[in-house]
Amino acid sequence: MFENKNILITGGTGSFGKAFVNKLIKDHPEFNKIIIFSRDELKQFEMSQTINAKVHKGIRYFLGDIRDVDRLKRALEGVDYVVHAAALKQVPAAEYNPFEFVKTNVIGAQNLIDASLDNDVKKLIALSTDKAASPINLYGATKLCSDKLFVAANNIVGKRDLDFSIVRYGNVMGSRGSVIPFFLSKKSSGVLPITDKNMTRFNISLSEGVEMVLWALKNAIGGEIFVPKIPSYKITDVAKAISPECDIEIIGIRPGEKLHEEMISMSDSINTVDLGKYFAILPSDSKKIKDFYLNEKNAISVEKGFTYNSGTNPDFLSVDDLKELFSKEFDA
Repeated sequence: MFENKNILITGGTGSFGKAFVNKLIKDHPEFNKIIIFSRDELKQFEMSQTINAKVHKGIRYFLGDIRDVDRLKRALEGVDYVVHAAALKQVPAAEYNPFEFVKTNVIGAQNLIDASLDNDVKKLIALSTDKAASPINLYGATKLCSDKLFVAANNIVGKRDLDFSIVRYGNVMGSRGSVIPFFLSKKSSGVLPITDKNMTRFNISLSEGVEMVLWALKNAIGGEIFVPKIPSYKITDVAKAISPECDIEIIGIRPGEKLHEEMISMSDSINTVDLGKYFAILPSDSKKIKDFYLNEKNAISVEKGFTYNSGTNPDFLSVDDLKELFSKEFDA
């Protein structure tokens, strides 16, 4: 599906963007162009030292901000597929700078929708977060709003051959700002700060996140929120796996933080189907899409009242499981 295609990734210099671009270069070299769209010139320069147009034909760096709809419209000229990874995502920062998050995560999403509609884009996959399900923090609320915008955008495509879909997953292992690199940075101090000893989180690797987005690009028909079936971990077990000799300091839950994360809420269950490897939350106003998944894709509706919560997830990583994962991903 990528032969002679042009792909743009917003937030392309982040952890996911780098992994996604490397995956395309390695496994799908038939693409015509990959446009790495981001607002940070230093990160673009640093990324270009290892991924550059001289070595990898078709790589382009495009400086811009999703808050600027005119710049997006220019960047999307001739683009076939868009992967939307740009976001402000630090939960405590969102609580103290709420409208900055609204401008990027909500208004930026609408800008991207408008720019896609005004160009000949064929498919857009937006990255979401478990914090968008039953949000209690500003970051999660902005991503829920973003999700709603992308789902609703399918209603205004008219005769365009354009689909908008979403992938929603949990903490990406090793991504910027996540708990694992934080613990690794604190390991030498002999003390690991933990907000609450009962806290749990979903876990997905960067490579699994990339594979899911590629799957969505190939399979989405528009309006779905795809959710992966992934394991959970206890924060205390992460600490034990990284440095069992370190002391634990309980510092209390930060502003806007949940004890357990949720990817499918009870209210979502009436519109959720099981696809095997993934769940899909389908638009509540489209019987056609639900019939397609049930009849054409052999999906199974989940039970009413079903929830997908990191604390009640039947699949948990043990300390040994975590050690094995870390040995593959980090020098832990």
